[in-house]
Amino acid sequence: MNDETTPETPPAPAPSGPRAAAQLERRLKEEVARRRTFAIISHPDAGKTTLTEKLLLYGGAIHLAGSVKARRAARHATSDWMEIEKQRGISVTTAVMQFVYGDHVVNILDTPGHQDFSEDTYRTVAAADCAVMLIDAAKGVEPQTEKLFRVCQLRGIPVFTFVNKMDRHGRDPLELMEEIERHLGMRTCPMNWPIFDGFEFVGVYDRQTRLVHVFSADQTHGATAIEAQSAELGSPEADAFMTERAKARLAADLELLDIAGDAYDPARVAEGKLSPMFFGSALNNFGVKPFLEAFLEMAPHPDKVPVAEGDGDEPITAISPELSGFVFKIQANMDAAHRDRIAFFRITSGRFVKGMDAWHPRLGKSVRLKNPTAFMARERSTIDEAYAGDIVGLFDTGIFRIGDALTSGKNLQFKGIPHFSPELFRKIRVADPLRRKKLIEGLTQLSEEGAIQVFRDWWQEAPDIVGAVGTLQFDVLAHRLGTEYGCPPILTQLPYTLCRWVVPAEGSKAVFDPKTFKVGQGALIAKDRDEHAVILFPNSWGVNWAKEQNKGFELLPVSPLAEHAGSLGKSGRSGR
Repeated sequence: MNDETTPETPPAPAPSGPRAAAQLERRLKEEVARRRTFAIISHPDAGKTTLTEKLLLYGGAIHLAGSVKARRAARHATSDWMEIEKQRGISVTTAVMQFVYGDHVVNILDTPGHQDFSEDTYRTVAAADCAVMLIDAAKGVEPQTEKLFRVCQLRGIPVFTFVNKMDRHGRDPLELMEEIERHLGMRTCPMNWPIFDGFEFVGVYDRQTRLVHVFSADQTHGATAIEAQSAELGSPEADAFMTERAKARLAADLELLDIAGDAYDPARVAEGKLSPMFFGSALNNFGVKPFLEAFLEMAPHPDKVPVAEGDGDEPITAISPELSGFVFKIQANMDAAHRDRIAFFRITSGRFVKGMDAWHPRLGKSVRLKNPTAFMARERSTIDEAYAGDIVGLFDTGIFRIGDALTSGKNLQFKGIPHFSPELFRKIRVADPLRRKKLIEGLTQLSEEGAIQVFRDWWQEAPDIVGAVGTLQFDVLAHRLGTEYGCPPILTQLPYTLCRWVVPAEGSKAVFDPKTFKVGQGALIAKDRDEHAVILFPNSWGVNWAKEQNKGFELLPVSPLAEHAGSLGKSGRSGR
């Protein structure tokens, strides 16, 4: 079942002649053109998980949508599969869901909205070709929405906007357009427009097809798909759908859009300067299907691989014949019965085949990839092949880390996979000494997911400190250690707010000695899981003082392994 590794040279390309190469190129072009891989980003409670659920519903991937609100006791959202997500009604980890809709292969990445889990979201954005930015119609652009938008902007991926909760009293759509431009510096182009009968939201008008879609709420609370009544604007059928008041408001709004609005321009969308905008209510299924169909036609398929660099100068594209890709997430215990660990591998080029050999540049080993899987949140199904844009689950025996590359021959590294420096620290122990070994096992496995980092006092034998960027991560850690490993931990707050990894300065032959390295009062010398020296500081003054006192060394905000991988720091800049 496990992947096999052999310490050999990179695997040689499969034998192929001109005819085979031409067939592969044609197949790659066809398959890549079908792929749509996108992340859904938003502030908490904007309805992101609900929209994901309804896209699955209309995409035919599920037949009954679970509500995350009033009917929580009956069903849960497909993408919220962890027990703590079901209990709290929030997403704490990214879920990947793949389904086929028409001729498109759709890969949805449902990201956590809460800022305490932004690490997972930032890494997921690195695996997406575009993003859907979800906005609450009443609240507009919220702080976390803006932060996540900046991440998409940094990566240069197109952003599509879905204004949600239009069935509730909210702000004027024109005001929301203005706010997006003011706060985010990006123009919007409404692809559809809400139809109101007074304050009641009754449907949307598709500006491309000139079709009016009028919806009626059913008795299933949005659990089943509903079909809209549709007719061309101005036709007797459309007039019958709308009251005179609704027609008058729609006509006035469209006149303003035609005069002052932006026209749809695919080039500006690709550059991140224009966002196609949609309106609807995910909870009641209003506008979801029109959005899905329009979005799949406009969204980009996998194309260039600008984050890759390695042997040779020839650029890599999605249709390059050589396999390439990177691990952007690791999840332990998705199958509670087997305590497995899965690496989420985003394919960036070539064709992935079950049982193939791939080169692991960080380890310098050839890896045989058995039992690859496709995702539907927690559910997995074995696949035989996959292409650029797909997310493949790889059974991990401990050989993968976030940011690792896999290739079919070249030594590649992928830039832009964020690694973060913890800002909050806790002492961790377990009340029952007999569960100590289980605690260490749990800490080791959960730290490999990247949400927490584990340290130990330099003079201790076992990890006893955990670091994170948000307090909720400690709640999730405690819950999972208790439920998945049977060792509820005791967490005690520590005074540290910064950590820095110690490495020799460029050109320096200095060797770290904890007995002579000066760290100042209140700082702690520790080790990370790779035995690298790391200093925990109570404030930035201590960091600056240590730099002055230890001239032969540098203090890095991320581990040397992350720095070597060319990863981005929390500020979005690779560096020190």
